[in-house]
Amino acid sequence: MTTRQLPAAPIESDPAPEKSPRPRRRRVKRVLGYSALALAGVACGGYLWLDATSDVHSTGQAECTRVTPVATAAQTKGQAEKDHAAVCGVLDSMADAWDRNDADAYGKKFTENATYTTFVGTHYTGRKDITDAHRALFEGFLDVRFLSPDTAVVTSRGDTYTGDEPDELSKIQTYTLVREPDGEWRIAAFHNTQRQSVMERVSFIFSPDTRPEAEK
Repeated sequence: MTTRQLPAAPIESDPAPEKSPRPRRRRVKRVLGYSALALAGVACGGYLWLDATSDVHSTGQAECTRVTPVATAAQTKGQAEKDHAAVCGVLDSMADAWDRNDADAYGKKFTENATYTTFVGTHYTGRKDITDAHRALFEGFLDVRFLSPDTAVVTSRGDTYTGDEPDELSKIQTYTLVREPDGEWRIAAFHNTQRQSVMERVSFIFSPDTRPEAEK
C-alpha cells in the first residue's frame, strides 16, 4: 500500500498590527494646546501693553474755577467771570450735597425736566428720578463753554468709588447748564461716558490722525 503525503498547508502568519492613531492624536492635541497657550500669552501681553500705554494726557483741572471759560460775544468779561463762578458753584454744591447725604439739595441743582444718562445707557428723566438714582463724583474739569449768555456746557473727568480715589478716572461727564427765570443756574442735561482705554489706544495705533490734539 502506497502512502502519499499531502503537502503541508502554508502557515499563515499574523497580520502586522496596525499603528494606533492615539499617539498621533495626543501629539496633535499637545501642539494645539501649546499653541493656544502661546496665543493667550501674546493676547494677554498685548492687552497689558495697550492698557499701560493708554494714559490720559489731558486730565483737566482739579478746580472748575481754574478752567478758562470760552465766552460768547454777547457777554462782557465781567459777566463771563460772574457766570463762570456761578456754573462752577452749581457743580461744587452738587458734590457737597451728596457728601452730606442731602438728596433734596442735590436734586435742586437740576431743572424739573432735566435728563441724566449714565455710561451704561440708563436714562433718567426729571429731577426726582435723577435725585433717587445714584451719586457721581467730579474730579477733573476739562472745559467750560458758554453757548449763549444763559447756556453753558461743562466737560469733566470723574468716577464713582468708595475709599481711596482711583489712579485713573474712567468716565467723561458732560453737563449742560441753563440760567432759569429766577436767575439761578441749573443742570438741564447730564451725560456720562465710560472711557474704553484699550480700544481708544488701538484706534490711535491704526488711525493716528484720530488722536485729539490734547492727547498728543
